[in-house]
Amino acid sequence: MISETVIIGGGVIGLAIAIELKLRGTNVTVFCRDFQAAATHAAAGMLAPDAENIANEAMRSLCWRSRALYPDWTRKLEELTGLNTGYRPCGILAPLFEEAGGQGGRGAGGAGEAGGDEGVMGATSPSSPSSPAYWLNKEAIHQYQPGLGAEVVGGWWYPEDAQVDNKALAHTLWMAAESVGVELKDGITVEAFLQQQGQVVGVQTNAGIIRAAHYVLASGAWSNELLPLPVLPRKGQMLSVRIPEVSPELPLKRVLFGQDIYIVPRRDRLVIGATSEDVGFIPNNTPEGIQKLLQAAIRLYPQLKHYPIQEFWWGFRPATPDELPILGTSHCQNLTLATGHYRNGILLAPVTAALIADLILEQKSDSLLANFHYSRFQSKSSTSTPMLTHSANFSNGHNTTPLPTDVINRVSTDSPLIIAGKTFQSRLMTGTGKYRSIEEMQQSVVASDCQIVTVAVRRVQTKAPGHEGLAEALDWTKIWMLPNTAGCQTAEEAIRVARLGREMAKLLGQENNNFVKLEVIPDLKYLLPDPIGTLQAAEQLVKEGFAVLPYINADPMLAKRLEEVGCATVMPLASPIGSGQGLKTTANIQIIIENAGVPVVVDAGIGSPSEAAQAMELGADALLINSAIALSPKPAAMARAMNLATVAGRLAYLAGRMPIKDYASPSSPLTGTITS
Repeated sequence: MISETVIIGGGVIGLAIAIELKLRGTNVTVFCRDFQAAATHAAAGMLAPDAENIANEAMRSLCWRSRALYPDWTRKLEELTGLNTGYRPCGILAPLFEEAGGQGGRGAGGAGEAGGDEGVMGATSPSSPSSPAYWLNKEAIHQYQPGLGAEVVGGWWYPEDAQVDNKALAHTLWMAAESVGVELKDGITVEAFLQQQGQVVGVQTNAGIIRAAHYVLASGAWSNELLPLPVLPRKGQMLSVRIPEVSPELPLKRVLFGQDIYIVPRRDRLVIGATSEDVGFIPNNTPEGIQKLLQAAIRLYPQLKHYPIQEFWWGFRPATPDELPILGTSHCQNLTLATGHYRNGILLAPVTAALIADLILEQKSDSLLANFHYSRFQSKSSTSTPMLTHSANFSNGHNTTPLPTDVINRVSTDSPLIIAGKTFQSRLMTGTGKYRSIEEMQQSVVASDCQIVTVAVRRVQTKAPGHEGLAEALDWTKIWMLPNTAGCQTAEEAIRVARLGREMAKLLGQENNNFVKLEVIPDLKYLLPDPIGTLQAAEQLVKEGFAVLPYINADPMLAKRLEEVGCATVMPLASPIGSGQGLKTTANIQIIIENAGVPVVVDAGIGSPSEAAQAMELGADALLINSAIALSPKPAAMARAMNLATVAGRLAYLAGRMPIKDYASPSSPLTGTITS
């Protein structure tokens, strides 16, 4: 019998989808190359979107939704099998050391101003009102969890985070799939998809060709072997120590989520993890990896140094460049993607199963799915290999079939710009400063078709000339405010102004706006940003849950470092602010674009539409232009010109320019011409 759906991958994601589809009446087969090798076995089972301080808005929403499903989902699995998944809504404790900066050290809240002397449940984190966190000072945290290291100065308590026994969950899922009638095929390796005319017509396996009506790719770190998706293995090493039966100390009762370490108490052991290593599929534990884990764990909870080591293991997490999953439709109509969950596969299993089942069986695409579509990686060749258009057939190097409608649409509309999980159609951002009147600013914003407008928080607060009535001048239901820290000369000033900017956005109705354009500029003559202060402020603001868009010199090393600390974009200058000098940093911007895994926004110095187009042709994801529009004799007309230049430059980049030659090449053929 041909299954209606074949799922490639027998980890927690594949099994969860299989069970959901089967319970909705679909015949399902799961192919698993090695059940024991799934990333499910290399996890600790923490359900910790709050403790992990997930900055991406869409990802945070997805994780919260999945965590809310966990009680009913695990109860259903346990009823199907009679087994225990080890689900515990226990909350998670995130202790901090002195160098982390006290309360501000973990971004569940950035409640650095909430009062360091508060005790248990003293200060509530403001960044996630729907999922609260509470600050515990040094005395309170040591009282709440005895045995913590002496260097712990406080920490955050996340009451809604939870845990599940990952190995028990994996076993329960396998047994539940069997019990509902899913056909499980362990030891089957899928080697290739057989594709014809935009459809998968079968999969080639080590046991022959298997056919189905629909296919789901859920093979985690191995997904890249079947499709050109940017999913790569990230090795994680872990270990466990046995809790002695007779111990003078009280046993650890809470999950500890420390800095680069976590300790998860189970019935008779403590699970310690995990490294994150970009080493491909190199297996096994290493002395260096285990030593790092033990040193960090002992610093956090010293008494475990006396506990006997029980077990070592490792696994491969499926990581994408932005560390977000790939979910939804693919280039083939009957192939759905559910991979790249990285550190959150176990947490996201219930919501992934529900969303993918809705998509396959009801053609119902949840609005969140758009944020995780594979097409987000197609704008940068440096971070991924775009999936080939499914209707392209080639003969002798020439396309012999007309471009299908979806390709034509994609050429004309391009993929959207995604920043911190929020989607924008326009790639031109504008400012509100330097205009001769509020009316000219309003007309220019409309003419530019921009969706992001940056606003100087300090100038609005002080009612600086040109900024009076700004809050009422624009329709903030249609335009996303990007508060900026213009005028700040130090990291401390910028952090304080960023917090004010977030509150200003809330007052204008953008409750979920955590964006900030970070400017730290002590140089009053040339207005060049301070790289050290910018990095310091960015690190803190990311910890406080901001989506940070830092304005920087065109420094590739600084851009990469800012990306690594969690910034949502990088914004290199083309030339000094307001100078209109155009692109003076082309070579460095090209390097930044080539190496970036986040959107690159060219900011400052663009003076004309031709320069805007040139910046986009380099591969920039977006532009921020203010002075060139505001200081034009006809600002609205210039705004429209900048919009058209941005679109033209983007399409030119996607199309690719012709090669440059040092000799002539005729446009018309030299053969077959009329001769006398």
